Amino acid sequence: MRIILIRHGIAEERGRAGQDDALRSLTKEGRQKMRKGAEGLRQLVPALNLIATSPLTRAVQTADILGEAYKGVRTVEISALSPRKPPAALVDWLNANPADATIALVGHEPHLGTFLCWLLTGLQESFVVLKKGGAAMIETAGPATAGRGKLLWLLKPSQLRGLR
Repeated sequence: MRIILIRHGIAEERGRAGQDDALRSLTKEGRQKMRKGAEGLRQLVPALNLIATSPLTRAVQTADILGEAYKGVRTVEISALSPRKPPAALVDWLNANPADATIALVGHEPHLGTFLCWLLTGLQESFVVLKKGGAAMIETAGPATAGRGKLLWLLKPSQLRGLR
């Protein structure tokens, strides 16, 4: 399985009076940069089988932009990509998909960084930070499980936008 972890694009600032954090949207700049990043990602990974996203607004909007770049690849919202969910919940969902699938996961930090490190080392601590709009690709031989992933690449958003 090939797993692409993508942090949502630049969103509205946290802490605006009365605003629920889950409802924060991408900014205009965040949308523009994410569109360019999605096109760059498509240069590296020409096809996806599925895009899964956290149910939080900024992640859903990022996944929609990816869906446009990948010409209508199916997008699903899964609660296991919500912040503070344990890696085991996400790995169970992943392993219910075909072993040869390429799946994009759109979510948040530090959740994605912790999940990435868990796949690589088996430890539930993060030594990687994905910037907003950044991405990483992990490959697993067989089912995704702790400590069995192989990091293929990790790119900053500016690097993704620079791919043509």
